[in-house]
Amino acid sequence: MYNEIVENVLGSLGAVLWSIQLVPQIIRNYKVKDCTGLPPLMMFLWAVSGVPFSIYFLGIDGSIPLRIQPQLFTVFCLNTWFQTLYYPPHHVTRKKLLLIISGFVLISVGLELGLVFALRPLHRRGITWPMLIIGIIASILLGIGLIPPYFELGKRRGRVIGINFIFLSMDSLGAIVSLLSVIVGHMDVMSCVLYAVVLALEVGIFTSHTIWYFRYGRKMTKEELDLEVELSRSKANSHGLEKSNDLEKSINEYDEEREGRVGNESSSVDAIEYVGEHVDDGEQLISKIESKKSNEVI
Repeated sequence: MYNEIVENVLGSLGAVLWSIQLVPQIIRNYKVKDCTGLPPLMMFLWAVSGVPFSIYFLGIDGSIPLRIQPQLFTVFCLNTWFQTLYYPPHHVTRKKLLLIISGFVLISVGLELGLVFALRPLHRRGITWPMLIIGIIASILLGIGLIPPYFELGKRRGRVIGINFIFLSMDSLGAIVSLLSVIVGHMDVMSCVLYAVVLALEVGIFTSHTIWYFRYGRKMTKEELDLEVELSRSKANSHGLEKSNDLEKSINEYDEEREGRVGNESSSVDAIEYVGEHVDDGEQLISKIESKKSNEVI
């Protein structure tokens, strides 16, 4: 049933959420200074999708919030894309990144100005299919941008690393309220499909991490969780790939020995010796395992 007030409230809330949802992710990246698990391709595709979204809402003479939302979204996406390339595991130089971002902005501004001035008069005369195609392209890019995180999940048994859950929750909530605004307002099939696809893919990410937690995470100590994160970061860094393989083998060896222990300390000592033999820079890990062994004996 059509309700204009509810439609405007939900639509405005959705626009706000989809404008600032990346702020928690940007803050997290800045504090940790590591973007392992957050695919640069995701942020690039989202930044690219902001361009046709801007063209679409400007071209159809959308409301002021709808015109501003894709601009803010693109700015935050570019910021996050910059971080994913600047911080580990990629280490692209700042000078090169500034050139890339500057080129992206110049091309985007040129496309927006050119296509808006070319297509808006057509839309005002009732020729709507060009803008519809622009909107479909934007929606496809936004949806495809949520696929790369699934490859990251596959590397870590479904665990989410590097993606801020506040950001993910805000984005999902934005999809929900935007979907509700369409349902109670003017039904738009394309918008419904976009919001539903985004929501489904993000629920899939939440579900993957939840399954990982109940299968593995809840059985692991904080120390083991931290070691797994460090291992993931090491594997993502091409300079430390060989070392990370040795580290992973050492941790697995230790876990196997610990599970097979029958009340004596020999397996823990063997694990420590194994790590010392196979990891060149393993003093910190050895210290952690020794501490764990002492706690278990007590």
